[in-house]
Amino acid sequence: MCAGGQNIKVADSGFLFRESLTGEYGMSEIQSGQANDAIRHADILIIGGGLSGAMLAAQLLRLPGRRSVLVIEPRAELGRGEAYSAVELGHTLNGNAARMSVDPDNADDLTQWLTEHIAAGGWPESAEQPVPISELFPPRGLFGMYVQQRLAEAQAVGALNGSTVEHVQAEVIDLQAGNDSVRLTLSDGQRLQGAYAVLATGMFPAARTPQTESSGLNAAALDPWDVAAMRQLDPQSTVLIIGSGLTMVDAVVSLEQAGHRGPIEVFSRHGLLPHVRRQPPAWVDFLAEDQSIRTPRQLVRELRRHCRQAIAEGIDWQAPLDTVRAHIGRLWNQATDRQRRQFVRHVRPWWESHHHRSPPLSAALVERLHREGRLRIQAASFKGLEPVSQGGVSIRIRRRGEEGTCVVQGAALINSSGIEYDWRRVARPLPQQLLARGLIRPGPLALGIAAAADGAVLDAGGQVATRLFAMGPPLRGMWWESTAVTDVALQAKALAARLT
Repeated sequence: MCAGGQNIKVADSGFLFRESLTGEYGMSEIQSGQANDAIRHADILIIGGGLSGAMLAAQLLRLPGRRSVLVIEPRAELGRGEAYSAVELGHTLNGNAARMSVDPDNADDLTQWLTEHIAAGGWPESAEQPVPISELFPPRGLFGMYVQQRLAEAQAVGALNGSTVEHVQAEVIDLQAGNDSVRLTLSDGQRLQGAYAVLATGMFPAARTPQTESSGLNAAALDPWDVAAMRQLDPQSTVLIIGSGLTMVDAVVSLEQAGHRGPIEVFSRHGLLPHVRRQPPAWVDFLAEDQSIRTPRQLVRELRRHCRQAIAEGIDWQAPLDTVRAHIGRLWNQATDRQRRQFVRHVRPWWESHHHRSPPLSAALVERLHREGRLRIQAASFKGLEPVSQGGVSIRIRRRGEEGTCVVQGAALINSSGIEYDWRRVARPLPQQLLARGLIRPGPLALGIAAAADGAVLDAGGQVATRLFAMGPPLRGMWWESTAVTDVALQAKALAARLT
């Protein structure tokens, strides 16, 4: 059994909303149905109906001309995906409203929508706020309503031109690409054919990889966002969490809202937590002024210098860091594979904890539980599950700096180990079929899939596809940062123009 272990320090305190998010601010219904003919035809087939797929559909519908769009998404609703299906008010966006517009031409779009829908779903608790709405961190479920409404509005605009969008509620299990069309096979037996297909699949959880299946982790672990399941736990029981990133923060929020009051043990390889997101003042865009900075090493060195300068001037270190965001894609593309590998191996943990920061209320909860002694964070690697004779779970870990392993027991386990970007390890039918057919190839460092600058997918031989495109998280290896709302919104606009 394990004993001791360093409990890693965390940052500031606060509170969380304890209510559930409900409301009537969803989108008008988009038809979901099945066709009777053998093959259904459309101009554009969008594979995935979360944020990426919904935003691409909205952009296509707003463009002049007549076109038909099918969005293939297993979930009952478009525009939400897993990220924005949360119903708890405590699960908030990681960025404030000013940073999360889905309209690349109007940075204030979300702020304006929130102003019109103040108190939607019970958020915020009071319509009289001490700070502007643009600086608030809305619940993810409310953001999902916003995405849905913008899609519904685009649907109405498209209808004036004769354009249509339809939700096909199924999973794509196979894809065949020809010279002039793409054909899809769905989990319910349907076959679809279109002039173009777009991989807007979003992110694949690490828990769905063959490696975690073989360890038994999938079957044993609770969903980090399943508050209902967590309410079934003994409130005083010990809960184990693997991973210490933003998903872990969500899991802690879920436990708190489920009424859990027992110990929480968190294990991750580096033991790093996301920093709390603050609202720093503007800082000089030093990367725009100095084009000689071209490698990850040069970036880190110069960024550290600016952060030290900011601190010396009494300015938040997050100010210089936030200026880097707009240049990441260019710097990543300019880097060699060797430089990218060095970044991923040595800088990535630091980058993730500093750049992908936690919303203030969530970070405050983590800090409070840590201060009270209920939450412990340890630098340790997960080595597997151990058999248990009665209830609960046992995991084997190896603490950083130690050679041996030990066993930790708890009443429940939550897998918050993050996202799987290597499509070769994703145990879903479509990625496996695309790889087997040679229609895609892994992206740089096996992050996502390879594509041209316009999103056209590269096949196994490096040839640029003319009918198959990708956007959002699948392009992680091409741009490094390709998951944020602003990334997706910009890609959706550009790709829609490319496909019409």
